[in-house]
Amino acid sequence: MQIENSFIPVRGVGEATERRLWANGVTHWDEFEGEVVGETIARRIETFIDEGQSHLSSGDMAFFADAFPDSSHWRLYENVKSEACFLDIETTGLDSARNDVTTVSVHRGGETKTFVNGDDLTASRLQAEFDDASLLVTFNGKRFDVPFLETCYDVNVSMPHVDLMYPCKKIGLDGGLKQVEKDLGIDRDKPDLSGRDAVRLWHQYERGDDEALETLIEYNRDDTANLEPLMETVSTRLHETVFEANC
Repeated sequence: MQIENSFIPVRGVGEATERRLWANGVTHWDEFEGEVVGETIARRIETFIDEGQSHLSSGDMAFFADAFPDSSHWRLYENVKSEACFLDIETTGLDSARNDVTTVSVHRGGETKTFVNGDDLTASRLQAEFDDASLLVTFNGKRFDVPFLETCYDVNVSMPHVDLMYPCKKIGLDGGLKQVEKDLGIDRDKPDLSGRDAVRLWHQYERGDDEALETLIEYNRDDTANLEPLMETVSTRLHETVFEANC
């Protein structure tokens, strides 16, 4: 599903009205003529389409981050998948005021980078990654990863953000990331490691165990790279249940 299939950002257009538009053949901005809705709503839709096309042409996803409800940010993915940044972090605990970020991995365009505390993990490097992204994809990142990075590194994370934990629930995938991966058959190299192990590995590294750091990096990279096939699955299933089923 693409941004141009959507009408819910328009004031007065809820999911029911959007479904009515789709059912009447108005499945794309280019197909809108106004007969299905009243005159006032039609004018608002036309204004939104004009503005939306302009922002799409300029690559301004911030406009759509504000326009779409958070629960519908997954609809942006198909338009900007090549510029999506998949993110996961590891920390020494759950409190950003007392604990540290140990590693941060970002995955984009088939490539995964990992930044390590005390080496190349800096605010400027993180900000550069965020500035190059049109969409951020995480799992539980709205409650954990992003606030942690904002507190510890004072970065500005303002692009649209799909936290996969919530759309996963919409399609019946409950539990943490590893449980969801298991349910979908997404493999990882070290399936037995957990967040608690990640803390232990970091402390081993601090005591001089370089192999522990390599294992931690591998774990963090799996967490991050696996978000891409998960996002693809979520996007496809929601496209089928939200859009195709109502056209």
